[in-house]
Order: sequence, then C-alpha cells, then structure tokens
Amino acid sequence: MIELYDSQRAMRNMRRAAMQRGVVAILDVGSTKVACLVLRFDGNDNFGDESIGSLAGQSGFRVIGAATTRSRGMRFGEVTSMGETERAIRTAVQAAQKMAGIRVDHVIAAFSGAGPRSYGVAGKVDVAGMNVEEQDVARVLSACEVPDFGHGREVLHAQPVNFALDHRSGLSDPRGQIGHELACDMHMLTVDAQAVQNLAYCIKRCDLELAGLASSAYVSGVAALVEDEQELGAACIDLGGGSTGVSIFMKKHMIFADTVRMGGDLITKDISMGLQIPSNMAERIKTRFGGVVATGMDDRDMIDIGGETGDWEHDRREVSRAELIGIIRPRVEEILEEVKAVLDGAGFEHLPSQQIVLTGGGSQILGLDGLASRILGQHVRLGRPLRVQGLPQAATGPSFATAVGLSLFAAHPQDEWWDFQIPVDRLPSRSLRRAFKWFRENW
Repeated sequence: MIELYDSQRAMRNMRRAAMQRGVVAILDVGSTKVACLVLRFDGNDNFGDESIGSLAGQSGFRVIGAATTRSRGMRFGEVTSMGETERAIRTAVQAAQKMAGIRVDHVIAAFSGAGPRSYGVAGKVDVAGMNVEEQDVARVLSACEVPDFGHGREVLHAQPVNFALDHRSGLSDPRGQIGHELACDMHMLTVDAQAVQNLAYCIKRCDLELAGLASSAYVSGVAALVEDEQELGAACIDLGGGSTGVSIFMKKHMIFADTVRMGGDLITKDISMGLQIPSNMAERIKTRFGGVVATGMDDRDMIDIGGETGDWEHDRREVSRAELIGIIRPRVEEILEEVKAVLDGAGFEHLPSQQIVLTGGGSQILGLDGLASRILGQHVRLGRPLRVQGLPQAATGPSFATAVGLSLFAAHPQDEWWDFQIPVDRLPSRSLRRAFKWFRENW
C-alpha cells in the first residue's frame, strides 16, 4: 500500500507539472479505437481549488489537436499484443501532435478493462471541538479501513465522497467548520495490477510519461451526465467495442463502477458469422443499417452485401433489414441483461433518481434507448459528451465520451486520497472482510 500511495502521488505531481507547462495529451486506449486529444491550458492553477471533490468544469483548457486510429492489440480493454498497441498509440499521438503543432511528453490515459471492483469504506476521528483543518481531513482518510481486495490488485481511485461532522452528514467540504467528530465515506476502485502495468509499460515504450490513469467508466460519466443527474443519482452505461462500462453517480461523486466484458465487437462478429461476410463489411452494415426494432417496412428494405470472392452468385447477395435486426437484437438484449444484473447488484434502485444515460459508440444503434428502457425498467436517454472548447466536430459524438471526460477530469480532478499529506506510518493496513454499500444506508 505504501508503494501504491507513493506512485499515485508521483503521477499527481507529474500531472500538475505538465499542466503548469501548458500542454498535456489525453489518451483513450480502447478495444476498437485509440483516441488522442492535445490540451493547452490557459495558465490557471486548477489544483489550487479549495473544494473537495469538484468535478468537471469546462474552463481552463482548449483542445488544439485530435486524432484517432484503429485499435490493435487490445481485447476487452486490456493489452494482448504489446507491439500492436504501441504502434496504435504512436500513430494517434503523432497525428494529434502534428495537428497541434507541438510535442507532448506527458499523457493521461483511460482504459476500460482490468476487472474494476468498487468498495465503500468509512472512517472517523476526533477533532476536539476545533475547526476542521487540512490535516484533520488527512487523518480521517487514513482512518478508513482498506478492504482486503486480494493479491495482484491495486487501487485506481480512492475518492472521499461524503463527510459528516458530528450528526451533520452530506458535507462536501468540512474544512473550516467546528465539530467534535469527523467521519468520512470513501469510494475505492480497485483494478487488476498486471493489466494496468502492461498499459503503463506500453505507454513508456512510446517515449511518453504517464501523468495519470483513470477508469473509462468514471470519465464517461463525467462527460455524459449533466449536473442534476450527477447530484440526484444516475447511471452511465458506456457501450464500447470490447466492453461496457457501468458507473453510478450520486451527490456529484462516483459511488460505483464495474465493467461488463461484452461490447459492440460481439455484435459485429454475430453479423459477420450470420451473413458470412468479412468483419469490416459487417461493421459498415451495422453502422449504416443496424437497429433493434423491426417495422413492417424492414422486410422489403433490402441491403446489398456483395463481396469480392469472384463468385457472381455469392457477390450479388441481398439481405433484408429485418434479418439484420434479428441478428443484432439478441446480442444487444444479452448485453443489457448483464448491465441490469450489475445495477441490481450495486443497489441502484435505492437511489432517489434512477436516470440511466447511454453513451459510447455502441449507443448509436437505432432504437437502443427504447429497448434499454424496457429491459432496465428505468428512465433512459442517449447521452453525448459535454462540449469543450476547440473540440473538432468529428469528435463530439458519443464514442468520444471517454476522451472528453478524461479532458475534464484532467483539468478539474476530484480530490483523492493521494492529494492529502498522510504520513507513511499512518497508512491503514487493517482489512475489511466484506465491503458494505454505504450509499444504501446513508443516502
């Protein structure tokens, strides 16, 4: 735990130094595409913000370079081929640098795999009727009992989401207030250490310094959820190519995150196998003609799926759109059923609002919002990332929610455990046998 604490603090300091120099790169390493944004900051020191847990704002930076390339060497959001992933990252970063006209040395990366698990932990300390100060916040964070999350896993996010002073709960920042007992609820997200190390090593091989890591499920929610949804309680479903990220927000904090190892690539494979066509053609047909709700016209709406095999009969085939929908819908229903199981296990029904926002490239399938509403049984809408200054029009779609959210997260990071001066000898080592879902009981 001490090594993890030091490495996270080192990355936070590196990010601060990169922002002070004015330029940092954002890297979304997904299973389908690698997206890179180059951000220029206006010189405002956003790290000096005194509020705990301030989420994304839109001021302070401008996008000056953007590029995407096809992702290779990634499966389920994890590196499977180091060389292929390195080449994809180099291609995206070099293209973004060329557009920006400047070289970047530091990147902040997001990834969707590594088997995230959420834990709710709590701690309390005595402040003896004095004003709560910075070191008191550090003490209460160090008093939180770290769960026994198992060997080979590391903490990616450790965010204080709720403070209570005496019997007053729901405080976002207790500093300066007077009380006797300070309590804190913290959300801790752990991931598979080996998957993270592989990605970090791949970025290092590209001659880049890693200045931060984030879960794509988290930053997608930052980009796609509006302020009221983050406050009242909402879930963000990021339908990616290799996996589907699930994050739940409450009181403007992420309180749960998980990943379903199913995504749009499975739909493409189903189309490829069902129609006996190449994967690139299946992807094109899915994008142009795909849907999940068939109408009476779809039986007569024919799609040309000609190939280049040299067989005249095979290359002039046609298929009805109703048949295509019959291939797509079962897989989409399976993905949504897995998402529903994750939300039910997280206790999503206990939140005062059950708004669900769909984002990611897979959310663009026609009719998905209606089908998701019937399966998930909640209010569902399609979400697009918030607009940021300088973002090209081609990068404003739902498939860029992770990249845009990571930009907002980089400019206005939520305070985490590593941002407070906790003495090394006070790092908690006690374990919690069972993680409890504190938001059921307290909120």
